[in-house]
Amino acid sequence: MIQTLSDLRTVRFNEQADSVIILDQTLLPGKEAYLTLTTAEEIWDAIYKLKVRGAPAIGVAAAYGIYVCARRIDTTEKSVFRDEFRRIKEYLASSRPTAVNLVAALNRMEQVLVAHPAFSVPEWKGLLYKEAIAIREEDAAACRQIGENCLELLRPGMGILTHCNAGHLAVSEYGTALAPIYLGQERGYGFKLFADETRPLLQGARLTAYELNRAGVDVTLICDNMASIVMRRGWVQAVVVGCDRVAANGDVANKIGTSGVAILARHYKIPFYVLGPTSTIDSSCPDGDSIVIEERNPDEITEMWYSRRMAPKNVKVYNPAFDITPHELITAIITEKGIFYENNR
Repeated sequence: MIQTLSDLRTVRFNEQADSVIILDQTLLPGKEAYLTLTTAEEIWDAIYKLKVRGAPAIGVAAAYGIYVCARRIDTTEKSVFRDEFRRIKEYLASSRPTAVNLVAALNRMEQVLVAHPAFSVPEWKGLLYKEAIAIREEDAAACRQIGENCLELLRPGMGILTHCNAGHLAVSEYGTALAPIYLGQERGYGFKLFADETRPLLQGARLTAYELNRAGVDVTLICDNMASIVMRRGWVQAVVVGCDRVAANGDVANKIGTSGVAILARHYKIPFYVLGPTSTIDSSCPDGDSIVIEERNPDEITEMWYSRRMAPKNVKVYNPAFDITPHELITAIITEKGIFYENNR
């Protein structure tokens, strides 16, 4: 049965329980289960272990999470509250260093305290709640507008390839890269999606294929090393991907393997579109070489998805979570503010 996007609630705040509720994406596609998070340690663990993932969703989870933690700071002394708030903020920020939305959301929450120094601790807590809600609502609105902007570049019936998961599961609603796909689905565009499996964590196989198939979109799952052949056969007319950080010069950090797809798209003369909210643009970062690339546990490659280890013991393993796509390989970066072409930079 085809189900609506609203059936999947990636991140939400439970006011009654004073907690963050997330869909545990590590259990997909086999099981839809929700986790209740109430402590900084639980929130850090959920972000680090990819139980909640996708740059915008991480930002929303962090905003909700630091509010929940702030609610539990038991003091009326403003200096004590500020010090504990900042300690929690720095701790949560350490969970994923590459996605700019995480730090941006936490900085925005801290700015509430900075902008209202005369307020009491209870008043600060009230403002933190409003700010967390605003971050979530702004993300949802931005995602829909990103979809509308990108849809201007796509034609009904197109074959479209995507990498990793930049859909509804990665944000508040619709997604970034998948937002135009869902809007097109609502309007009868009949897109044909090709989803890279996205090694080693298989976000394309476990998440993108899952949510698109669940929503009735025509989706075909392929291994990462099959992108070239589907492009060569003329089955792909556009590539859409998300982004975790955009440098000032237009270089983009996204899930490992994205730059390889961009190189293939350039070879086959296929437009390569990067979709993301303006919150992923880091103007303080001059270029891709300045972006910190997270390296993860070697076990994700050697044994995570296998019943037994599939690599020699003691072999060296390199497991970067992201790579950098240089701006010259990007046809356009599409945000809620509009479409920005490489040749107009």
